[in-house]
Amino acid sequence: MAIRYKHRAGNRRKAFLIACIYLLCIFSSLYAGEIDLSGSRLLVSPSVKSPVRETIIRVLQEEVNRRTDVHLGVTGGWEGASIIALALSSDAILSGRPLPGKEKLPLQAESFSVIVEESASQTVVWLIGADERGLLFAAGHLLRTSLFAGKNILFDSSNAIKSAPEYPIRGHQLGYRNTANSYDAWSKEQYEQYIRELAIFGANSIETIPFDQSPSPHMKVSREEMNRHISVVCRNYGLDYWAWTPVNADLSDENLFRAEVKKHSDYYKQCPYLSHLFVPGGDPGNNHPRYVMPFLKAIAGELEKQHPQAGVWISLQGFSDEQIDYFYHYIETESPDWLRGVVSGPGSPPLSDTRRRLPQKYMHRHYADVTHTVRCLYPTLRWDQAFALTLGREPVNPQPFYYAAIHDRYAPFTDGFLTYSDGAHDDLNKFIWSRKGWSKEEDAAAITEQYVRFFFGANPADCVTDAIMGLERNWDGPIEANGGVEITFFRWQQLEEAYPRLQNNWRWQMLLLRAYYDAYTKRRKLYEQALEREANKLLGQAPAIGSEKAMTLALEKVTEADRVNPAPSLRKKIDDYCEALYHSAGLQTSVEKYQASGPERGCVLDFVDYPLNNRWWLADQFEKIGRMETEAEKLSALEVIATWENPAKGGYYDNISDISQSPHVKTTVYDATDVAWWDGGKSRKRLSTQLFQNFPQLVYEDLDPKGRYLIRIAGYGDALLRVDGERISPTLYNKELEEFKEFPVDRRFFQDGKLEISFDEPEESHLNWRQYSKVCDIWLIKRN
Repeated sequence: MAIRYKHRAGNRRKAFLIACIYLLCIFSSLYAGEIDLSGSRLLVSPSVKSPVRETIIRVLQEEVNRRTDVHLGVTGGWEGASIIALALSSDAILSGRPLPGKEKLPLQAESFSVIVEESASQTVVWLIGADERGLLFAAGHLLRTSLFAGKNILFDSSNAIKSAPEYPIRGHQLGYRNTANSYDAWSKEQYEQYIRELAIFGANSIETIPFDQSPSPHMKVSREEMNRHISVVCRNYGLDYWAWTPVNADLSDENLFRAEVKKHSDYYKQCPYLSHLFVPGGDPGNNHPRYVMPFLKAIAGELEKQHPQAGVWISLQGFSDEQIDYFYHYIETESPDWLRGVVSGPGSPPLSDTRRRLPQKYMHRHYADVTHTVRCLYPTLRWDQAFALTLGREPVNPQPFYYAAIHDRYAPFTDGFLTYSDGAHDDLNKFIWSRKGWSKEEDAAAITEQYVRFFFGANPADCVTDAIMGLERNWDGPIEANGGVEITFFRWQQLEEAYPRLQNNWRWQMLLLRAYYDAYTKRRKLYEQALEREANKLLGQAPAIGSEKAMTLALEKVTEADRVNPAPSLRKKIDDYCEALYHSAGLQTSVEKYQASGPERGCVLDFVDYPLNNRWWLADQFEKIGRMETEAEKLSALEVIATWENPAKGGYYDNISDISQSPHVKTTVYDATDVAWWDGGKSRKRLSTQLFQNFPQLVYEDLDPKGRYLIRIAGYGDALLRVDGERISPTLYNKELEEFKEFPVDRRFFQDGKLEISFDEPEESHLNWRQYSKVCDIWLIKRN
C-alpha cells in the first residue's frame, strides 16, 4: 500500500510540475515588459505629511523585504539607475525634477497615478497621490501588481495606471471581542499587519467595537489597549477609524440616558483618533427613535469637542414601519447637521428604499455581512445540508464570485460599505469587496489572482486561483452530484505538496482545511446515506422477520458509520489544520479544544462527524416503537420510516428545503432561516425536520386525472393549505414536529394533470419567529 501511495504521489507531483512549467511560460510572456526594481531607492516628497509619510516608506520596505530579502533604501536625490519616486499631485517638482505632465496627475480625493519614465541611464517609477491616502494606494498598487521572484522585483510597465475610487467608503469591521472566532487572539502586530494588507487592496476604513465587555480567554492585551492601538494604526495609515457602539440601555430613563452619554464622552476623550461613530438602531438595542435621535444629538455634541471632524451614523435595524416613518419625519423637519448618514445592515429596510427616502445631504453605507453562510442576510445559495450541519455558520468561506455579485447589486444605492466580519475565515471576501469598492469594473477572478500573487507568490498563481474558485463551486448544489469536489481536492493536494514554504501561512492553511473538509464531508454523506438505504430495506422486511429483529439489524447497519470511517486520513488532516490555524491565526474551531465563544462561531471541528444519516433519530424512534403495545402498531410505524422518502408508486416526496430532495418546490428562503439550529447544533431530529419553509409553494405535473391523491405534511404548528388557490380541509391535523397532517385532494383540481399548492400565513405576530409554523416534508400520495 505504501509503495502504491508513493507512486500516486509521484505521478501527482510530475503532473503538477508540468502544469507549473506551462504556467511559468505564460507568466514570462505576461511580464515581457517588466522593469527590475530590485536595486531601487525611494525618493519621497517632503510635502507628504507625517505620520503617513513614514508609514508608506515602512510598508514598501517591509513588504518587499518579506518577499525578496531586498531592502529599499531612501535617498534624497536622483542618483542611481532605478528610483521609486513618491509625490503628491500638488507638488510642482521633486528634488529639482518636475513631475510628469498634468494630464497624468490624479485630482480626485484618494486617487493616484503610477507612471513609468525610462531613459538609457535611469528608470523612474512615479507613485503620485492626490493626497496622502492616494499615495498609500499607489504604493499598494505597486505591491499588488509586481512579481516577486527570488531577489527580483519585477513591475510590468503595462500596469502603470491613473486610478480613482468609485465609492468613498470602503472598509471592514474587525471587532476585538470574544464572539469573534479569531480576532480576540490577535496581537497588536497581527492587527496592524491585517489593516495594512486591507489598505494595500484599497480599503480606507476600519471599524471596531469598543464597548463590548464579554470576557475572552484569548486576549493578549486589554480591549481598551487594543482599540487605542487600532485607532493609532488608522491615524498612521491615514485611514478612517469607525466605532460601532450599540445602546442596550433604556433611553427613555433619564438617568440611563445621561449615563450612556457620559460613557460615550469618556470614550471620546480616551480615543486618540476617531472618524465616525455608528449607533445601530437595533441588533442589538430596542429603543424608539424618539429617544434615539435626542441621544445621537447629545453624543454628537460630545464627539465634536474631542474629534470635530467625526460624523455620527445610525441604522434602522429592527425598526417597525412606524419607527421608520418617525425617523424620516424627524430628519425632514429637523435636518440635523450632526448626522452624517444612515447604515443599512441585517434587519434594515431595503437599501434601495433607504436611498430613495433619505435626503441627499446624508450618506448611505452598506453594512454587508460577508462572514456568515446560514441564518443571515446573504446566505450561501444552493448549499447542501451536509455542509450546513457540519461547516455551520462561520466556516472558511472564500466565495469571490458570490460576494462580488452582492456588492455590484447593492452598491449603486450606497456611498460604500464597511463589511460585517467576525473572524479571519472570510478573509478573501473582504479583499474582494475592497477592490470592488474601488472599481466595480474589476472582476472577481482578477482580484483573486492579485490576492494569490500577493499572499502566496506568483509561481504559478493561476493554479491557486482556479483551486480557490473550485472551493466556491464545491458549495453549489447537491454534494453527491458535484464531481468538482474531488477534482478540487486533488488539485489542493497537488498544491499542498508543491508549496511546502507556505505550510505556516494561515491563509494557505485555511484553504487547505476547506479542501479536506469538503472532500471528507462528501465521502461521509455518500457512505452514511448508503447505510441508511440498506437499513430501510431491512425495515421493509419487518413483516417477515418481526419488528424487533428488523430494528436491531437496521440500527446495526446505520450505525456502522460510528465504527468505520470512510476517510480517516482526511479526518486526521482536518485535525492538523485546525491545530495549525489556532496557532497561526487564532482561529477557534472548537469550543472544548480551542475555547471558542460558542458552537456557532466557526466550530467546524466540533461538527466534523455530525451524522449525515438519520441514525440518531432512528435510535430514538426505535426506542419509542419498542414501547408500543402491539406488533401491528410497531409494523405500521416501521413502514412509515422505511418508506419516508419513497412513497408508493405514483406518489411524490419533497424535503422542502433540501436542494437534492425538493424537485417540486418553487420557493427559496433567502435568509437561510430554513436551516434549523436546535440543541446547540447537535439536534437528534430527523435531518429533513431540520430543514423547513414557512409558506412553500409546490407544483406537480403529469398526474393521473383518474387517480385519488392525498397530501401529507410533516412540520410544526399550522398548515393552511391551498390547492390551485382554494383552501382545503384536513382529515388529520397534528401540530407537533414529525407528526402528520393529511388533506384529501378532489379530482377536479388535477384534471389537467397539474396541481399547484401553497400556504396561507397564520396569524402569529405574538410569537418569536423561531416559533412560527413550519413545513418540513410534503408527500403527494396516490391512493389505491
